[in-house]
Amino acid sequence: MSAPFDRGLSAADAGLGRVPDDAVDPRAGDEERVVESALRPHSLADFIGQPKVARQLDLVLEGAKRRGRPPDHVLLSGPPGLGKTSLALIIGSELGTSVKITSGPAIERSGDLAAMLSNLAPGDVLFIDEIHRIARPAEELLYMAMEDFRVDVVVGKGPGATAIPLEINPFTLVGATTRAGLLTGPLRDRFGFVGQMEFYDTADLERVLTRSADLLGVELTPAGSAEIAGRSRGTPRIANRLLRRVRDYAEVRADGRITFEVAQAALALYDVDDLGLDRLDRSVLEALVSRFGGGPVGVATLAVAVGEEPHTVEEVCEPFLVRAGLLARTPRGRVATEAAFRHLGHPVPRGGVALSGGTGDPPSDGPSSQTLFDA
Repeated sequence: MSAPFDRGLSAADAGLGRVPDDAVDPRAGDEERVVESALRPHSLADFIGQPKVARQLDLVLEGAKRRGRPPDHVLLSGPPGLGKTSLALIIGSELGTSVKITSGPAIERSGDLAAMLSNLAPGDVLFIDEIHRIARPAEELLYMAMEDFRVDVVVGKGPGATAIPLEINPFTLVGATTRAGLLTGPLRDRFGFVGQMEFYDTADLERVLTRSADLLGVELTPAGSAEIAGRSRGTPRIANRLLRRVRDYAEVRADGRITFEVAQAALALYDVDDLGLDRLDRSVLEALVSRFGGGPVGVATLAVAVGEEPHTVEEVCEPFLVRAGLLARTPRGRVATEAAFRHLGHPVPRGGVALSGGTGDPPSDGPSSQTLFDA
């Protein structure tokens, strides 16, 4: 794993030049993953937030170490950017073993997974990110590997095909998923420990920012930390990204010290408002409120109105807008809430906002708008 940044490194030296254009997108690009690796904690003692998951995982790992056996397989679920990959790497660090990293979409054939499993040393950790997207043949091979530490390699085709059993070393599988509902029952049942990651509160995000600022060699005041944390959508990845952008502003247009005023000015420059909404979030709400009278309207129509792809609106904007109480998903389409009208400075419609729709509402635009409320 990468070593922490040395204090005083410049943005160029630390590889911090480019980050995704969307400051509050919880997903990470390839270059940002390199940056994140330097800020990741390396032990459960250093891991901030998720207290329940951390305590439970500590017991699982300590019990396994005392028995001298690999711990149960671990499933970590929750929205992106909350620390699932960090916890997977911490598990390997706490056990003193190697961590092999792959992702569900990268495992297209069962042979790919069999080769990976056969190369694991005793006690190794195999981390599969987005495990719900693993190919079905590979998933079925994984069942036997998780339970019996062996796989059947099929040689030949048709009636002459032969299954050759291959023993593999005991290992621990750590799966991460942002959509636990898409996991099949047989796969989910084979995990001995399931940790549900929750969004962070502001106090924990301030601790994350203080630690990251120390590693980056940035002077961060408590007021500056609170201002950044309050706009980070409860997500450490977003908090660290905003910290780096505010750091750049502080170095170029101030004295390098991140105060409340500097953080406020920098985040205004990057179009991140006091609720954590960026330009695209506000465009979606503005279109919904101004052009469609608050809805309901289908996601495809809404995406055309803001010049974005429907999946971008659905996967990047809507989760936070729904959680913040600014937008509601209904069977008829998307609806702006009264809080959205107030946040944008528009008068609330007389009689309030009817989330159930009515006979005069615009029709939805196809299957993409037939979305139920999130569980």
